[in-house]
Amino acid sequence: MEPDFKEGDQVLVSTLNFNNLKGPKKMRDSFLGPFTIIRLIGKNAVEVKHTEEFSRKHPVFQDSPGPVSKIIRARKIRLNGKDQIEYLVRFKNQTADKGKWLAEDAIPDGNLHLRRFRASRRTKQSHQ
Repeated sequence: MEPDFKEGDQVLVSTLNFNNLKGPKKMRDSFLGPFTIIRLIGKNAVEVKHTEEFSRKHPVFQDSPGPVSKIIRARKIRLNGKDQIEYLVRFKNQTADKGKWLAEDAIPDGNLHLRRFRASRRTKQSHQ
């Protein structure tokens, strides 16, 4: 999968892991920027040029796929000798080929999407 951005693009950075911003957390903006991409680092990270205000922050950020559109499928895998379930997650505003297999605890807003996925499977099974 190639990234959807390039050097020179302007991006917003999530404030989710910024612990030292001023003001109450629920009143802060969810994103900061825009910042200019200086370089791409692999397929999933970018280095941005910070403004003076954020010059002490690390300039490398991981690409986020965005909000979940829906869960498509589930599969059982064996990881470190234990059976685990992974879910094929489709993200909003991305093509179907950019879906990712994720563990339950790695799905953004996982509870909501897993409830919908499980309910749709029960409905399909009851109609067979």
